Amino acid sequence: MILQLILGLSLLVFVHELGHFMAAKAFGMRVPKFFIFFDAWGKKIWSKQIGETEYGIGWLPLGGYVQISGMIDETQDKSALMGEPQPWEFRAKPAWQRFIVMIGGVVMNVIAGIFIFTLFLSVYEKEYLPTEQVNKEGIYAHEVARKIGLQTGDKITEINGKPFARFKDLTATKVMFGADLTVNRNGQNRVITTPDTLYRQMRQPFVSPMYENVAIAEVAGGSNAEKAGLQKGDRLVAIDSVKIDRFLQIGEILKPKSNGQVQVTVERNGQNLTLTSGVDENGRLGFIPDIVLPYDFEPYNWGSAFHYSFKEGYDLIASQIVAFRLMFTGRLSVSENLASPIAIARIYGGTWDWKRFWRITGLLSFVLAFMNILPIPALDGGHIMFIAIETITRRKISDAVLERAQMIGMALLLCLMVYAFGNDIFKIFTGKF
Repeated sequence: MILQLILGLSLLVFVHELGHFMAAKAFGMRVPKFFIFFDAWGKKIWSKQIGETEYGIGWLPLGGYVQISGMIDETQDKSALMGEPQPWEFRAKPAWQRFIVMIGGVVMNVIAGIFIFTLFLSVYEKEYLPTEQVNKEGIYAHEVARKIGLQTGDKITEINGKPFARFKDLTATKVMFGADLTVNRNGQNRVITTPDTLYRQMRQPFVSPMYENVAIAEVAGGSNAEKAGLQKGDRLVAIDSVKIDRFLQIGEILKPKSNGQVQVTVERNGQNLTLTSGVDENGRLGFIPDIVLPYDFEPYNWGSAFHYSFKEGYDLIASQIVAFRLMFTGRLSVSENLASPIAIARIYGGTWDWKRFWRITGLLSFVLAFMNILPIPALDGGHIMFIAIETITRRKISDAVLERAQMIGMALLLCLMVYAFGNDIFKIFTGKF
């Protein structure tokens, strides 16, 4: 967990600060320091002076920074700006150049997120299930979907009035935070709206393709399945006369019958057999499934991978905006959704999985871009906000005001960080993670 967290944050912080650094250098500003992580109280793991810039790695992995001459931020206050502005200083440059310097980190995180997602889709996912394939028979509606009005066999053709090519887009965050689904049912179209509270059910299945071949890959020794005579290679046909079209459907059937018995019909060597099997206390028979979807998958090429990476990034940032609105209105729990590095490390997991690592790092890159653009003093968005005010009013904001705002912003961020760490530590001790 720790190694993946440090590597992921190092990459994202480097990319973010590189955006500020390159923009500042492009406009002739001096950059005395470029650090990944903070060298709080002057303590650092490594540093090297190259030209005017000290490059280094700090010991406190809560971010990073570039120190730009003539700029009030967490690295310097107005006392460092007592003299007349010099041509190489941030404060001496026109507003549009200062804006580009401040937006540079966010832009680089968005570019990095799109790049990571593009590689992820091309290298790891490689293909997707087209919606048109699923709509030959329609969806399988799980309990969560049935509660909002969807039915098994429905053909979902549009999200918010727009056709969608990938079936996986039905589980995108924009659907989980509320969307209008155009549904074709028995030849007639209707619109079903997912509630903006659907995200609370994200750990449960929502909708799945209708049909898959469910066979048994392995039977657990000593399990109810073995005692009943189920064998590797058997294909499940029905349970208690209910036809099986989906593996996830099995759990819905077995859960109410925990510690009971069921009649399992399987196809073996071209013939159907019905066997009696016990169900354990967890609603399981005791076998590992071999699942095959009878659909033609569409491979990603670099063009489609880039397109969907851009789209997923846009949808993710849009969902972040919705989530913040829900938190401010009290409809979304802050304690459940504000994460410290502890929670992020747990998301990466305790085993090294490159597929999961790059997926999470790509997501975090977009989240970091969104968080930094918020108009809070001490964040990039706060600096941009003051540049915008200066541009509109055509009046320079005093260094004293900027310094005071920076202090308030840093205090606010520190409080949020302490709250997030405390909240995650509390979850660990109470077993709520």
